Parts: sequence; structure tokens; C-alpha cells
Amino acid sequence: SHFVLCFCPHFSLSFSLFSPQLLSSPFILFEEENPEFWRSQARKTLQSTLDRKLNTNVAKNILLFLGDGMGITTYTAAWILKGQLQNQTGEETVMTMDTFPNVGLAKTYSVDFQIPDSAATATAYLCGVKTNLNTIGVSAAARNGVCKTQKGNEVTSILKWAKDAGKSVGIVTTTRVQHATPATSYAHSASRKWYSDADMPDAAKRDGCTDISSQLLNNTDIDVIIGGGRKYMTPRGTKDPEYPRDYSSRGKRKDGRNLINEWQRLKIGKVARYVWNKTDFDAVDPETTDYLMALFEPGDLRFEADRDPSMDPSIVETTEKAIRILQKNPKGFFLLVEGGRIDQAHHDGRAYMALHETVAFDYAIAKGLELTKEHETLTIVTADHSHPVSLNGFPFRGQSILGKSPLWGTDMLPYTTLMYGNGPGHKITNGKRPDLRNVNTKTKDYVQLSAVPTESTTHSGEDVAVLARGPMAHLFQGVQEQNYIAHAMAYAACVGADMRHCQGQTQPPVVHTTFTGDKNGNGGTHGSVTLLMSLLSALLAITLLM
Repeated sequence: SHFVLCFCPHFSLSFSLFSPQLLSSPFILFEEENPEFWRSQARKTLQSTLDRKLNTNVAKNILLFLGDGMGITTYTAAWILKGQLQNQTGEETVMTMDTFPNVGLAKTYSVDFQIPDSAATATAYLCGVKTNLNTIGVSAAARNGVCKTQKGNEVTSILKWAKDAGKSVGIVTTTRVQHATPATSYAHSASRKWYSDADMPDAAKRDGCTDISSQLLNNTDIDVIIGGGRKYMTPRGTKDPEYPRDYSSRGKRKDGRNLINEWQRLKIGKVARYVWNKTDFDAVDPETTDYLMALFEPGDLRFEADRDPSMDPSIVETTEKAIRILQKNPKGFFLLVEGGRIDQAHHDGRAYMALHETVAFDYAIAKGLELTKEHETLTIVTADHSHPVSLNGFPFRGQSILGKSPLWGTDMLPYTTLMYGNGPGHKITNGKRPDLRNVNTKTKDYVQLSAVPTESTTHSGEDVAVLARGPMAHLFQGVQEQNYIAHAMAYAACVGADMRHCQGQTQPPVVHTTFTGDKNGNGGTHGSVTLLMSLLSALLAITLLM
């Protein structure tokens, strides 16, 4: 029975296309040969589904876990790796994410591109509005890099809606806190790249736009800020406390402002802590801390596989600290936790790093569930977009997810189970692929082969999973536009414009237009059309309720 691959008519492959290792015995789980094993498992799953009761409570808390670049293939490969790291075959591993009973899919395209970036997608799932590539916290009427088009087209996020409702709010990320995902929760910018004023063109400054770091202080009063990005907060040339001799780590700001000091002055009268290393972070007492800003690197945090545990906490530790600080608020909290470097590892074509980041992210989700109560906390796990990584080649059960397929190519050379559609791993010499027979593909620095040469892998455009548990988690099912996520979270928690979940169905739905116009109420691009459509929608809603 071990030779079934060789004789299956669907493959129509000659014996020579298989590696010599194919004839070795695959890993066998004997209990799985018994049909009753699968029947019993299915009966238990069926019964648990039948016994499930809808949780229609109002969500006191919202935990949003965002795996940047965590597409379905990454998700699958990560649970295999997680099991294999525990000396299991891996395929049958149950991730924390797998325990979420409600699952849907989100369409990720942006208004102007078939395949999106993290800025456009973050604006969708945080602000409830789809927009253009590279822009954050603005509608699609804004244009990438054009400051003038930003004015009047700003849209706010669920983090602000939660804060306005009296909840505590926080962001935790493994990237810089000014990066696209966390930045969209508090900033409005025609360019995601305007991290500090030094990154902005003079024209944008003259037109009144401000950098993302300054907006971190001025836009929304955020209780917990954890990630990287020190160098965007301090004046040009300021030595970094951790890397004083590294010029690339020094402060970037041209305006001379020290935003860290400004943040501390803004919090006078409150217990506010700024920390940049694990020792000081561990010393922060959540029970007595009102505000925390923790910036552990000049830019993005180190990959989990490279992290120095003595200097930087894990995403599990930062998630725990954030929740313990925020949950003191009797009105609840909103917390965004981003596994941001999953995406960056994929951009480098380094599947090892991407999967280890995803496994660490899953442990953070487990910590979040451990510290909260399901009857009052809506927990969402999703991704912003996917990457062109594929899982292929008929590897044996239990074979390393970072290893090679036993099935070789027609060029008589092996290939890895994980590969990329494009990226830096494209290597053709004299018309041939590299010979991987003596290459260890399981190391953290190995770059998987790719079909097309690009300096960095692009994103990919397939739907991403949306997993939910807690109050109103059943709203997250089916195939939806990505911007639906923000509205469903807000409805569940009674924040933002739609308060029907708290007030019952006696009032018509609130019609919420994302167009703000100028300070005088004049419409900008598409303003009159948007207003007219809003009025018509309101009339229709009232008519249906009569």
C-alpha cells in the first residue's frame, strides 16, 4: 500500500520522476485505518455543532487579531509546523484559531487594485470603507500621495468609535506602530509611508498634512501602544538607546520634536509608562498603569526566530500586558493585535520565518482567550491579504512542511513543498533550477524557489478567512466584503453609528455616510451623490418599517 503514488492512473508519471526516498515507509497512524475513528470524530463534531447556542450578548470587549499576509495556505502550513514542532505529524494539529466556531471569507480587493496592500485593507476592516492602495484612514476619493485629496475624505476607525463610547483602546504589533495596519486605527494619510515628517514631501506639509507619528499623539487617546518605531518619534540624529552606534537607528524627525517626551507630558496626572526594553516592560504593573507606550526597536520588531528574549518580549507577552491594562475599564476595551511580520517574511520568500511568526501569533490568540470571558468578549481572527505561496507536491503524511516533495520535476530535480509564485527565490542557471538534493531547506534563512523574479513577493488576491467567537460571532459567516468586518464588530459592541443591538428594533437603522465634506459642510468629490443616496436609503428604510 506504500506504493500507491507510483501506480495511481491520475498522475500518469514515470517511476523516474520520484525521488529515491519515495519508497521509504511513510508515517502511519494505525488508528486512522479504522473507519470508526473517522466516524466517531465526525459524530462528536456534529453534536458539538448541534449543541451550539447563539451568543447574542452585547460585546463588552473586542479583540481583533490580524495576521498580516496570513492567507489560507499560510494558515494551513502553520498548523502543520506547530504540530511538527511538538514532535507530531502536524497535519492533524488543532490551532487555537481552529477552535473558533464561526468562519467566513472576506473579499480583499481595493477600490483601485485587484490585489490590495495592508493600507487599503486596514481601512476596510477597521474603518468600514474600502479605499485605494497605499492610503490609510481615508475614502477612495483620496489619491495616493496627494495631500490635497485627503482633506474632507477622512474616515474614522472602530478604535475611535470604541474610545468615544468610553472603552479603553490599544494596539499591539510586531511591526513599527506607524505601519499600515496599526496606523489605520488612528491616522488619516494619503500615503502610508509618511511615518515621520522627514518622509513627507514639502508640498504635503505646505498643504497641511501631518505625519503618522504625530497623529499617534493627537488624533485618539490610545491607552496602550506596543510595537516598534522609536526612530520616527525623535529628532534627527538622536542616538537610539539600544543601538547608539547604528546611524540607521537614529532619530528621523526634521521638525526637532521628541514625540516620546510630548506623549509623557500629555499624560501628566496619569500613571503613564514609556519603556523600550523587556526589563522595564516586565516592571510595568498593569493594575496601577493607565497608559503604556512600549517601543522595542527603532523600526519593526525582530522576527520571532531572531528575537532576544532578554531584550524584547514575545507577542504573547505584549498581548497579555495590553489586555491586563485595558480590562480594568468597566465599560470594556478594543484591542488590535497584529502579527505583522508574517507578511514581511513572505515578502523575503522565507517561509520558515513566516510560519514561525504565524505559530507565535496563534499562541497570542490563545493568551487572549485565556484572559477574557467568552460571554462578553468578541474575538476575531483574520488576515488583511494573502501571499503567492503554494503547498504542493504530494509530500508524505508527517513530512516536514519546510522539506521537499518526494515527487520530482520533469527536469529530474527536487522541489520544496512550499514555493512562491514570484519573489527573490527565482534562480535559473544555464536554463536549470538549482539542485536541492544536498540543500537544507528547513533553515530560517532558506529562500524558497519562485516562478517569477521579483525583489519582493507581491501579495495575492484570494479571499481571507474570518474566524469569530463570542457575542454575535454568528455575524461573521458567508462570503462578505472586507469592510463588513468593521460594521459587524461595531454592531456587536454597540459602538459607532449603528446602536440597534442595544436599543432594539424600534428605531430605523442609522444611515451612516463615510463622506465628511469640508468644515462648512460642503461636499467634496462625489459628495452630493453620496448625500442623495443616503437620503434615499433612509427613506427606503423608514418605508419598510412602516
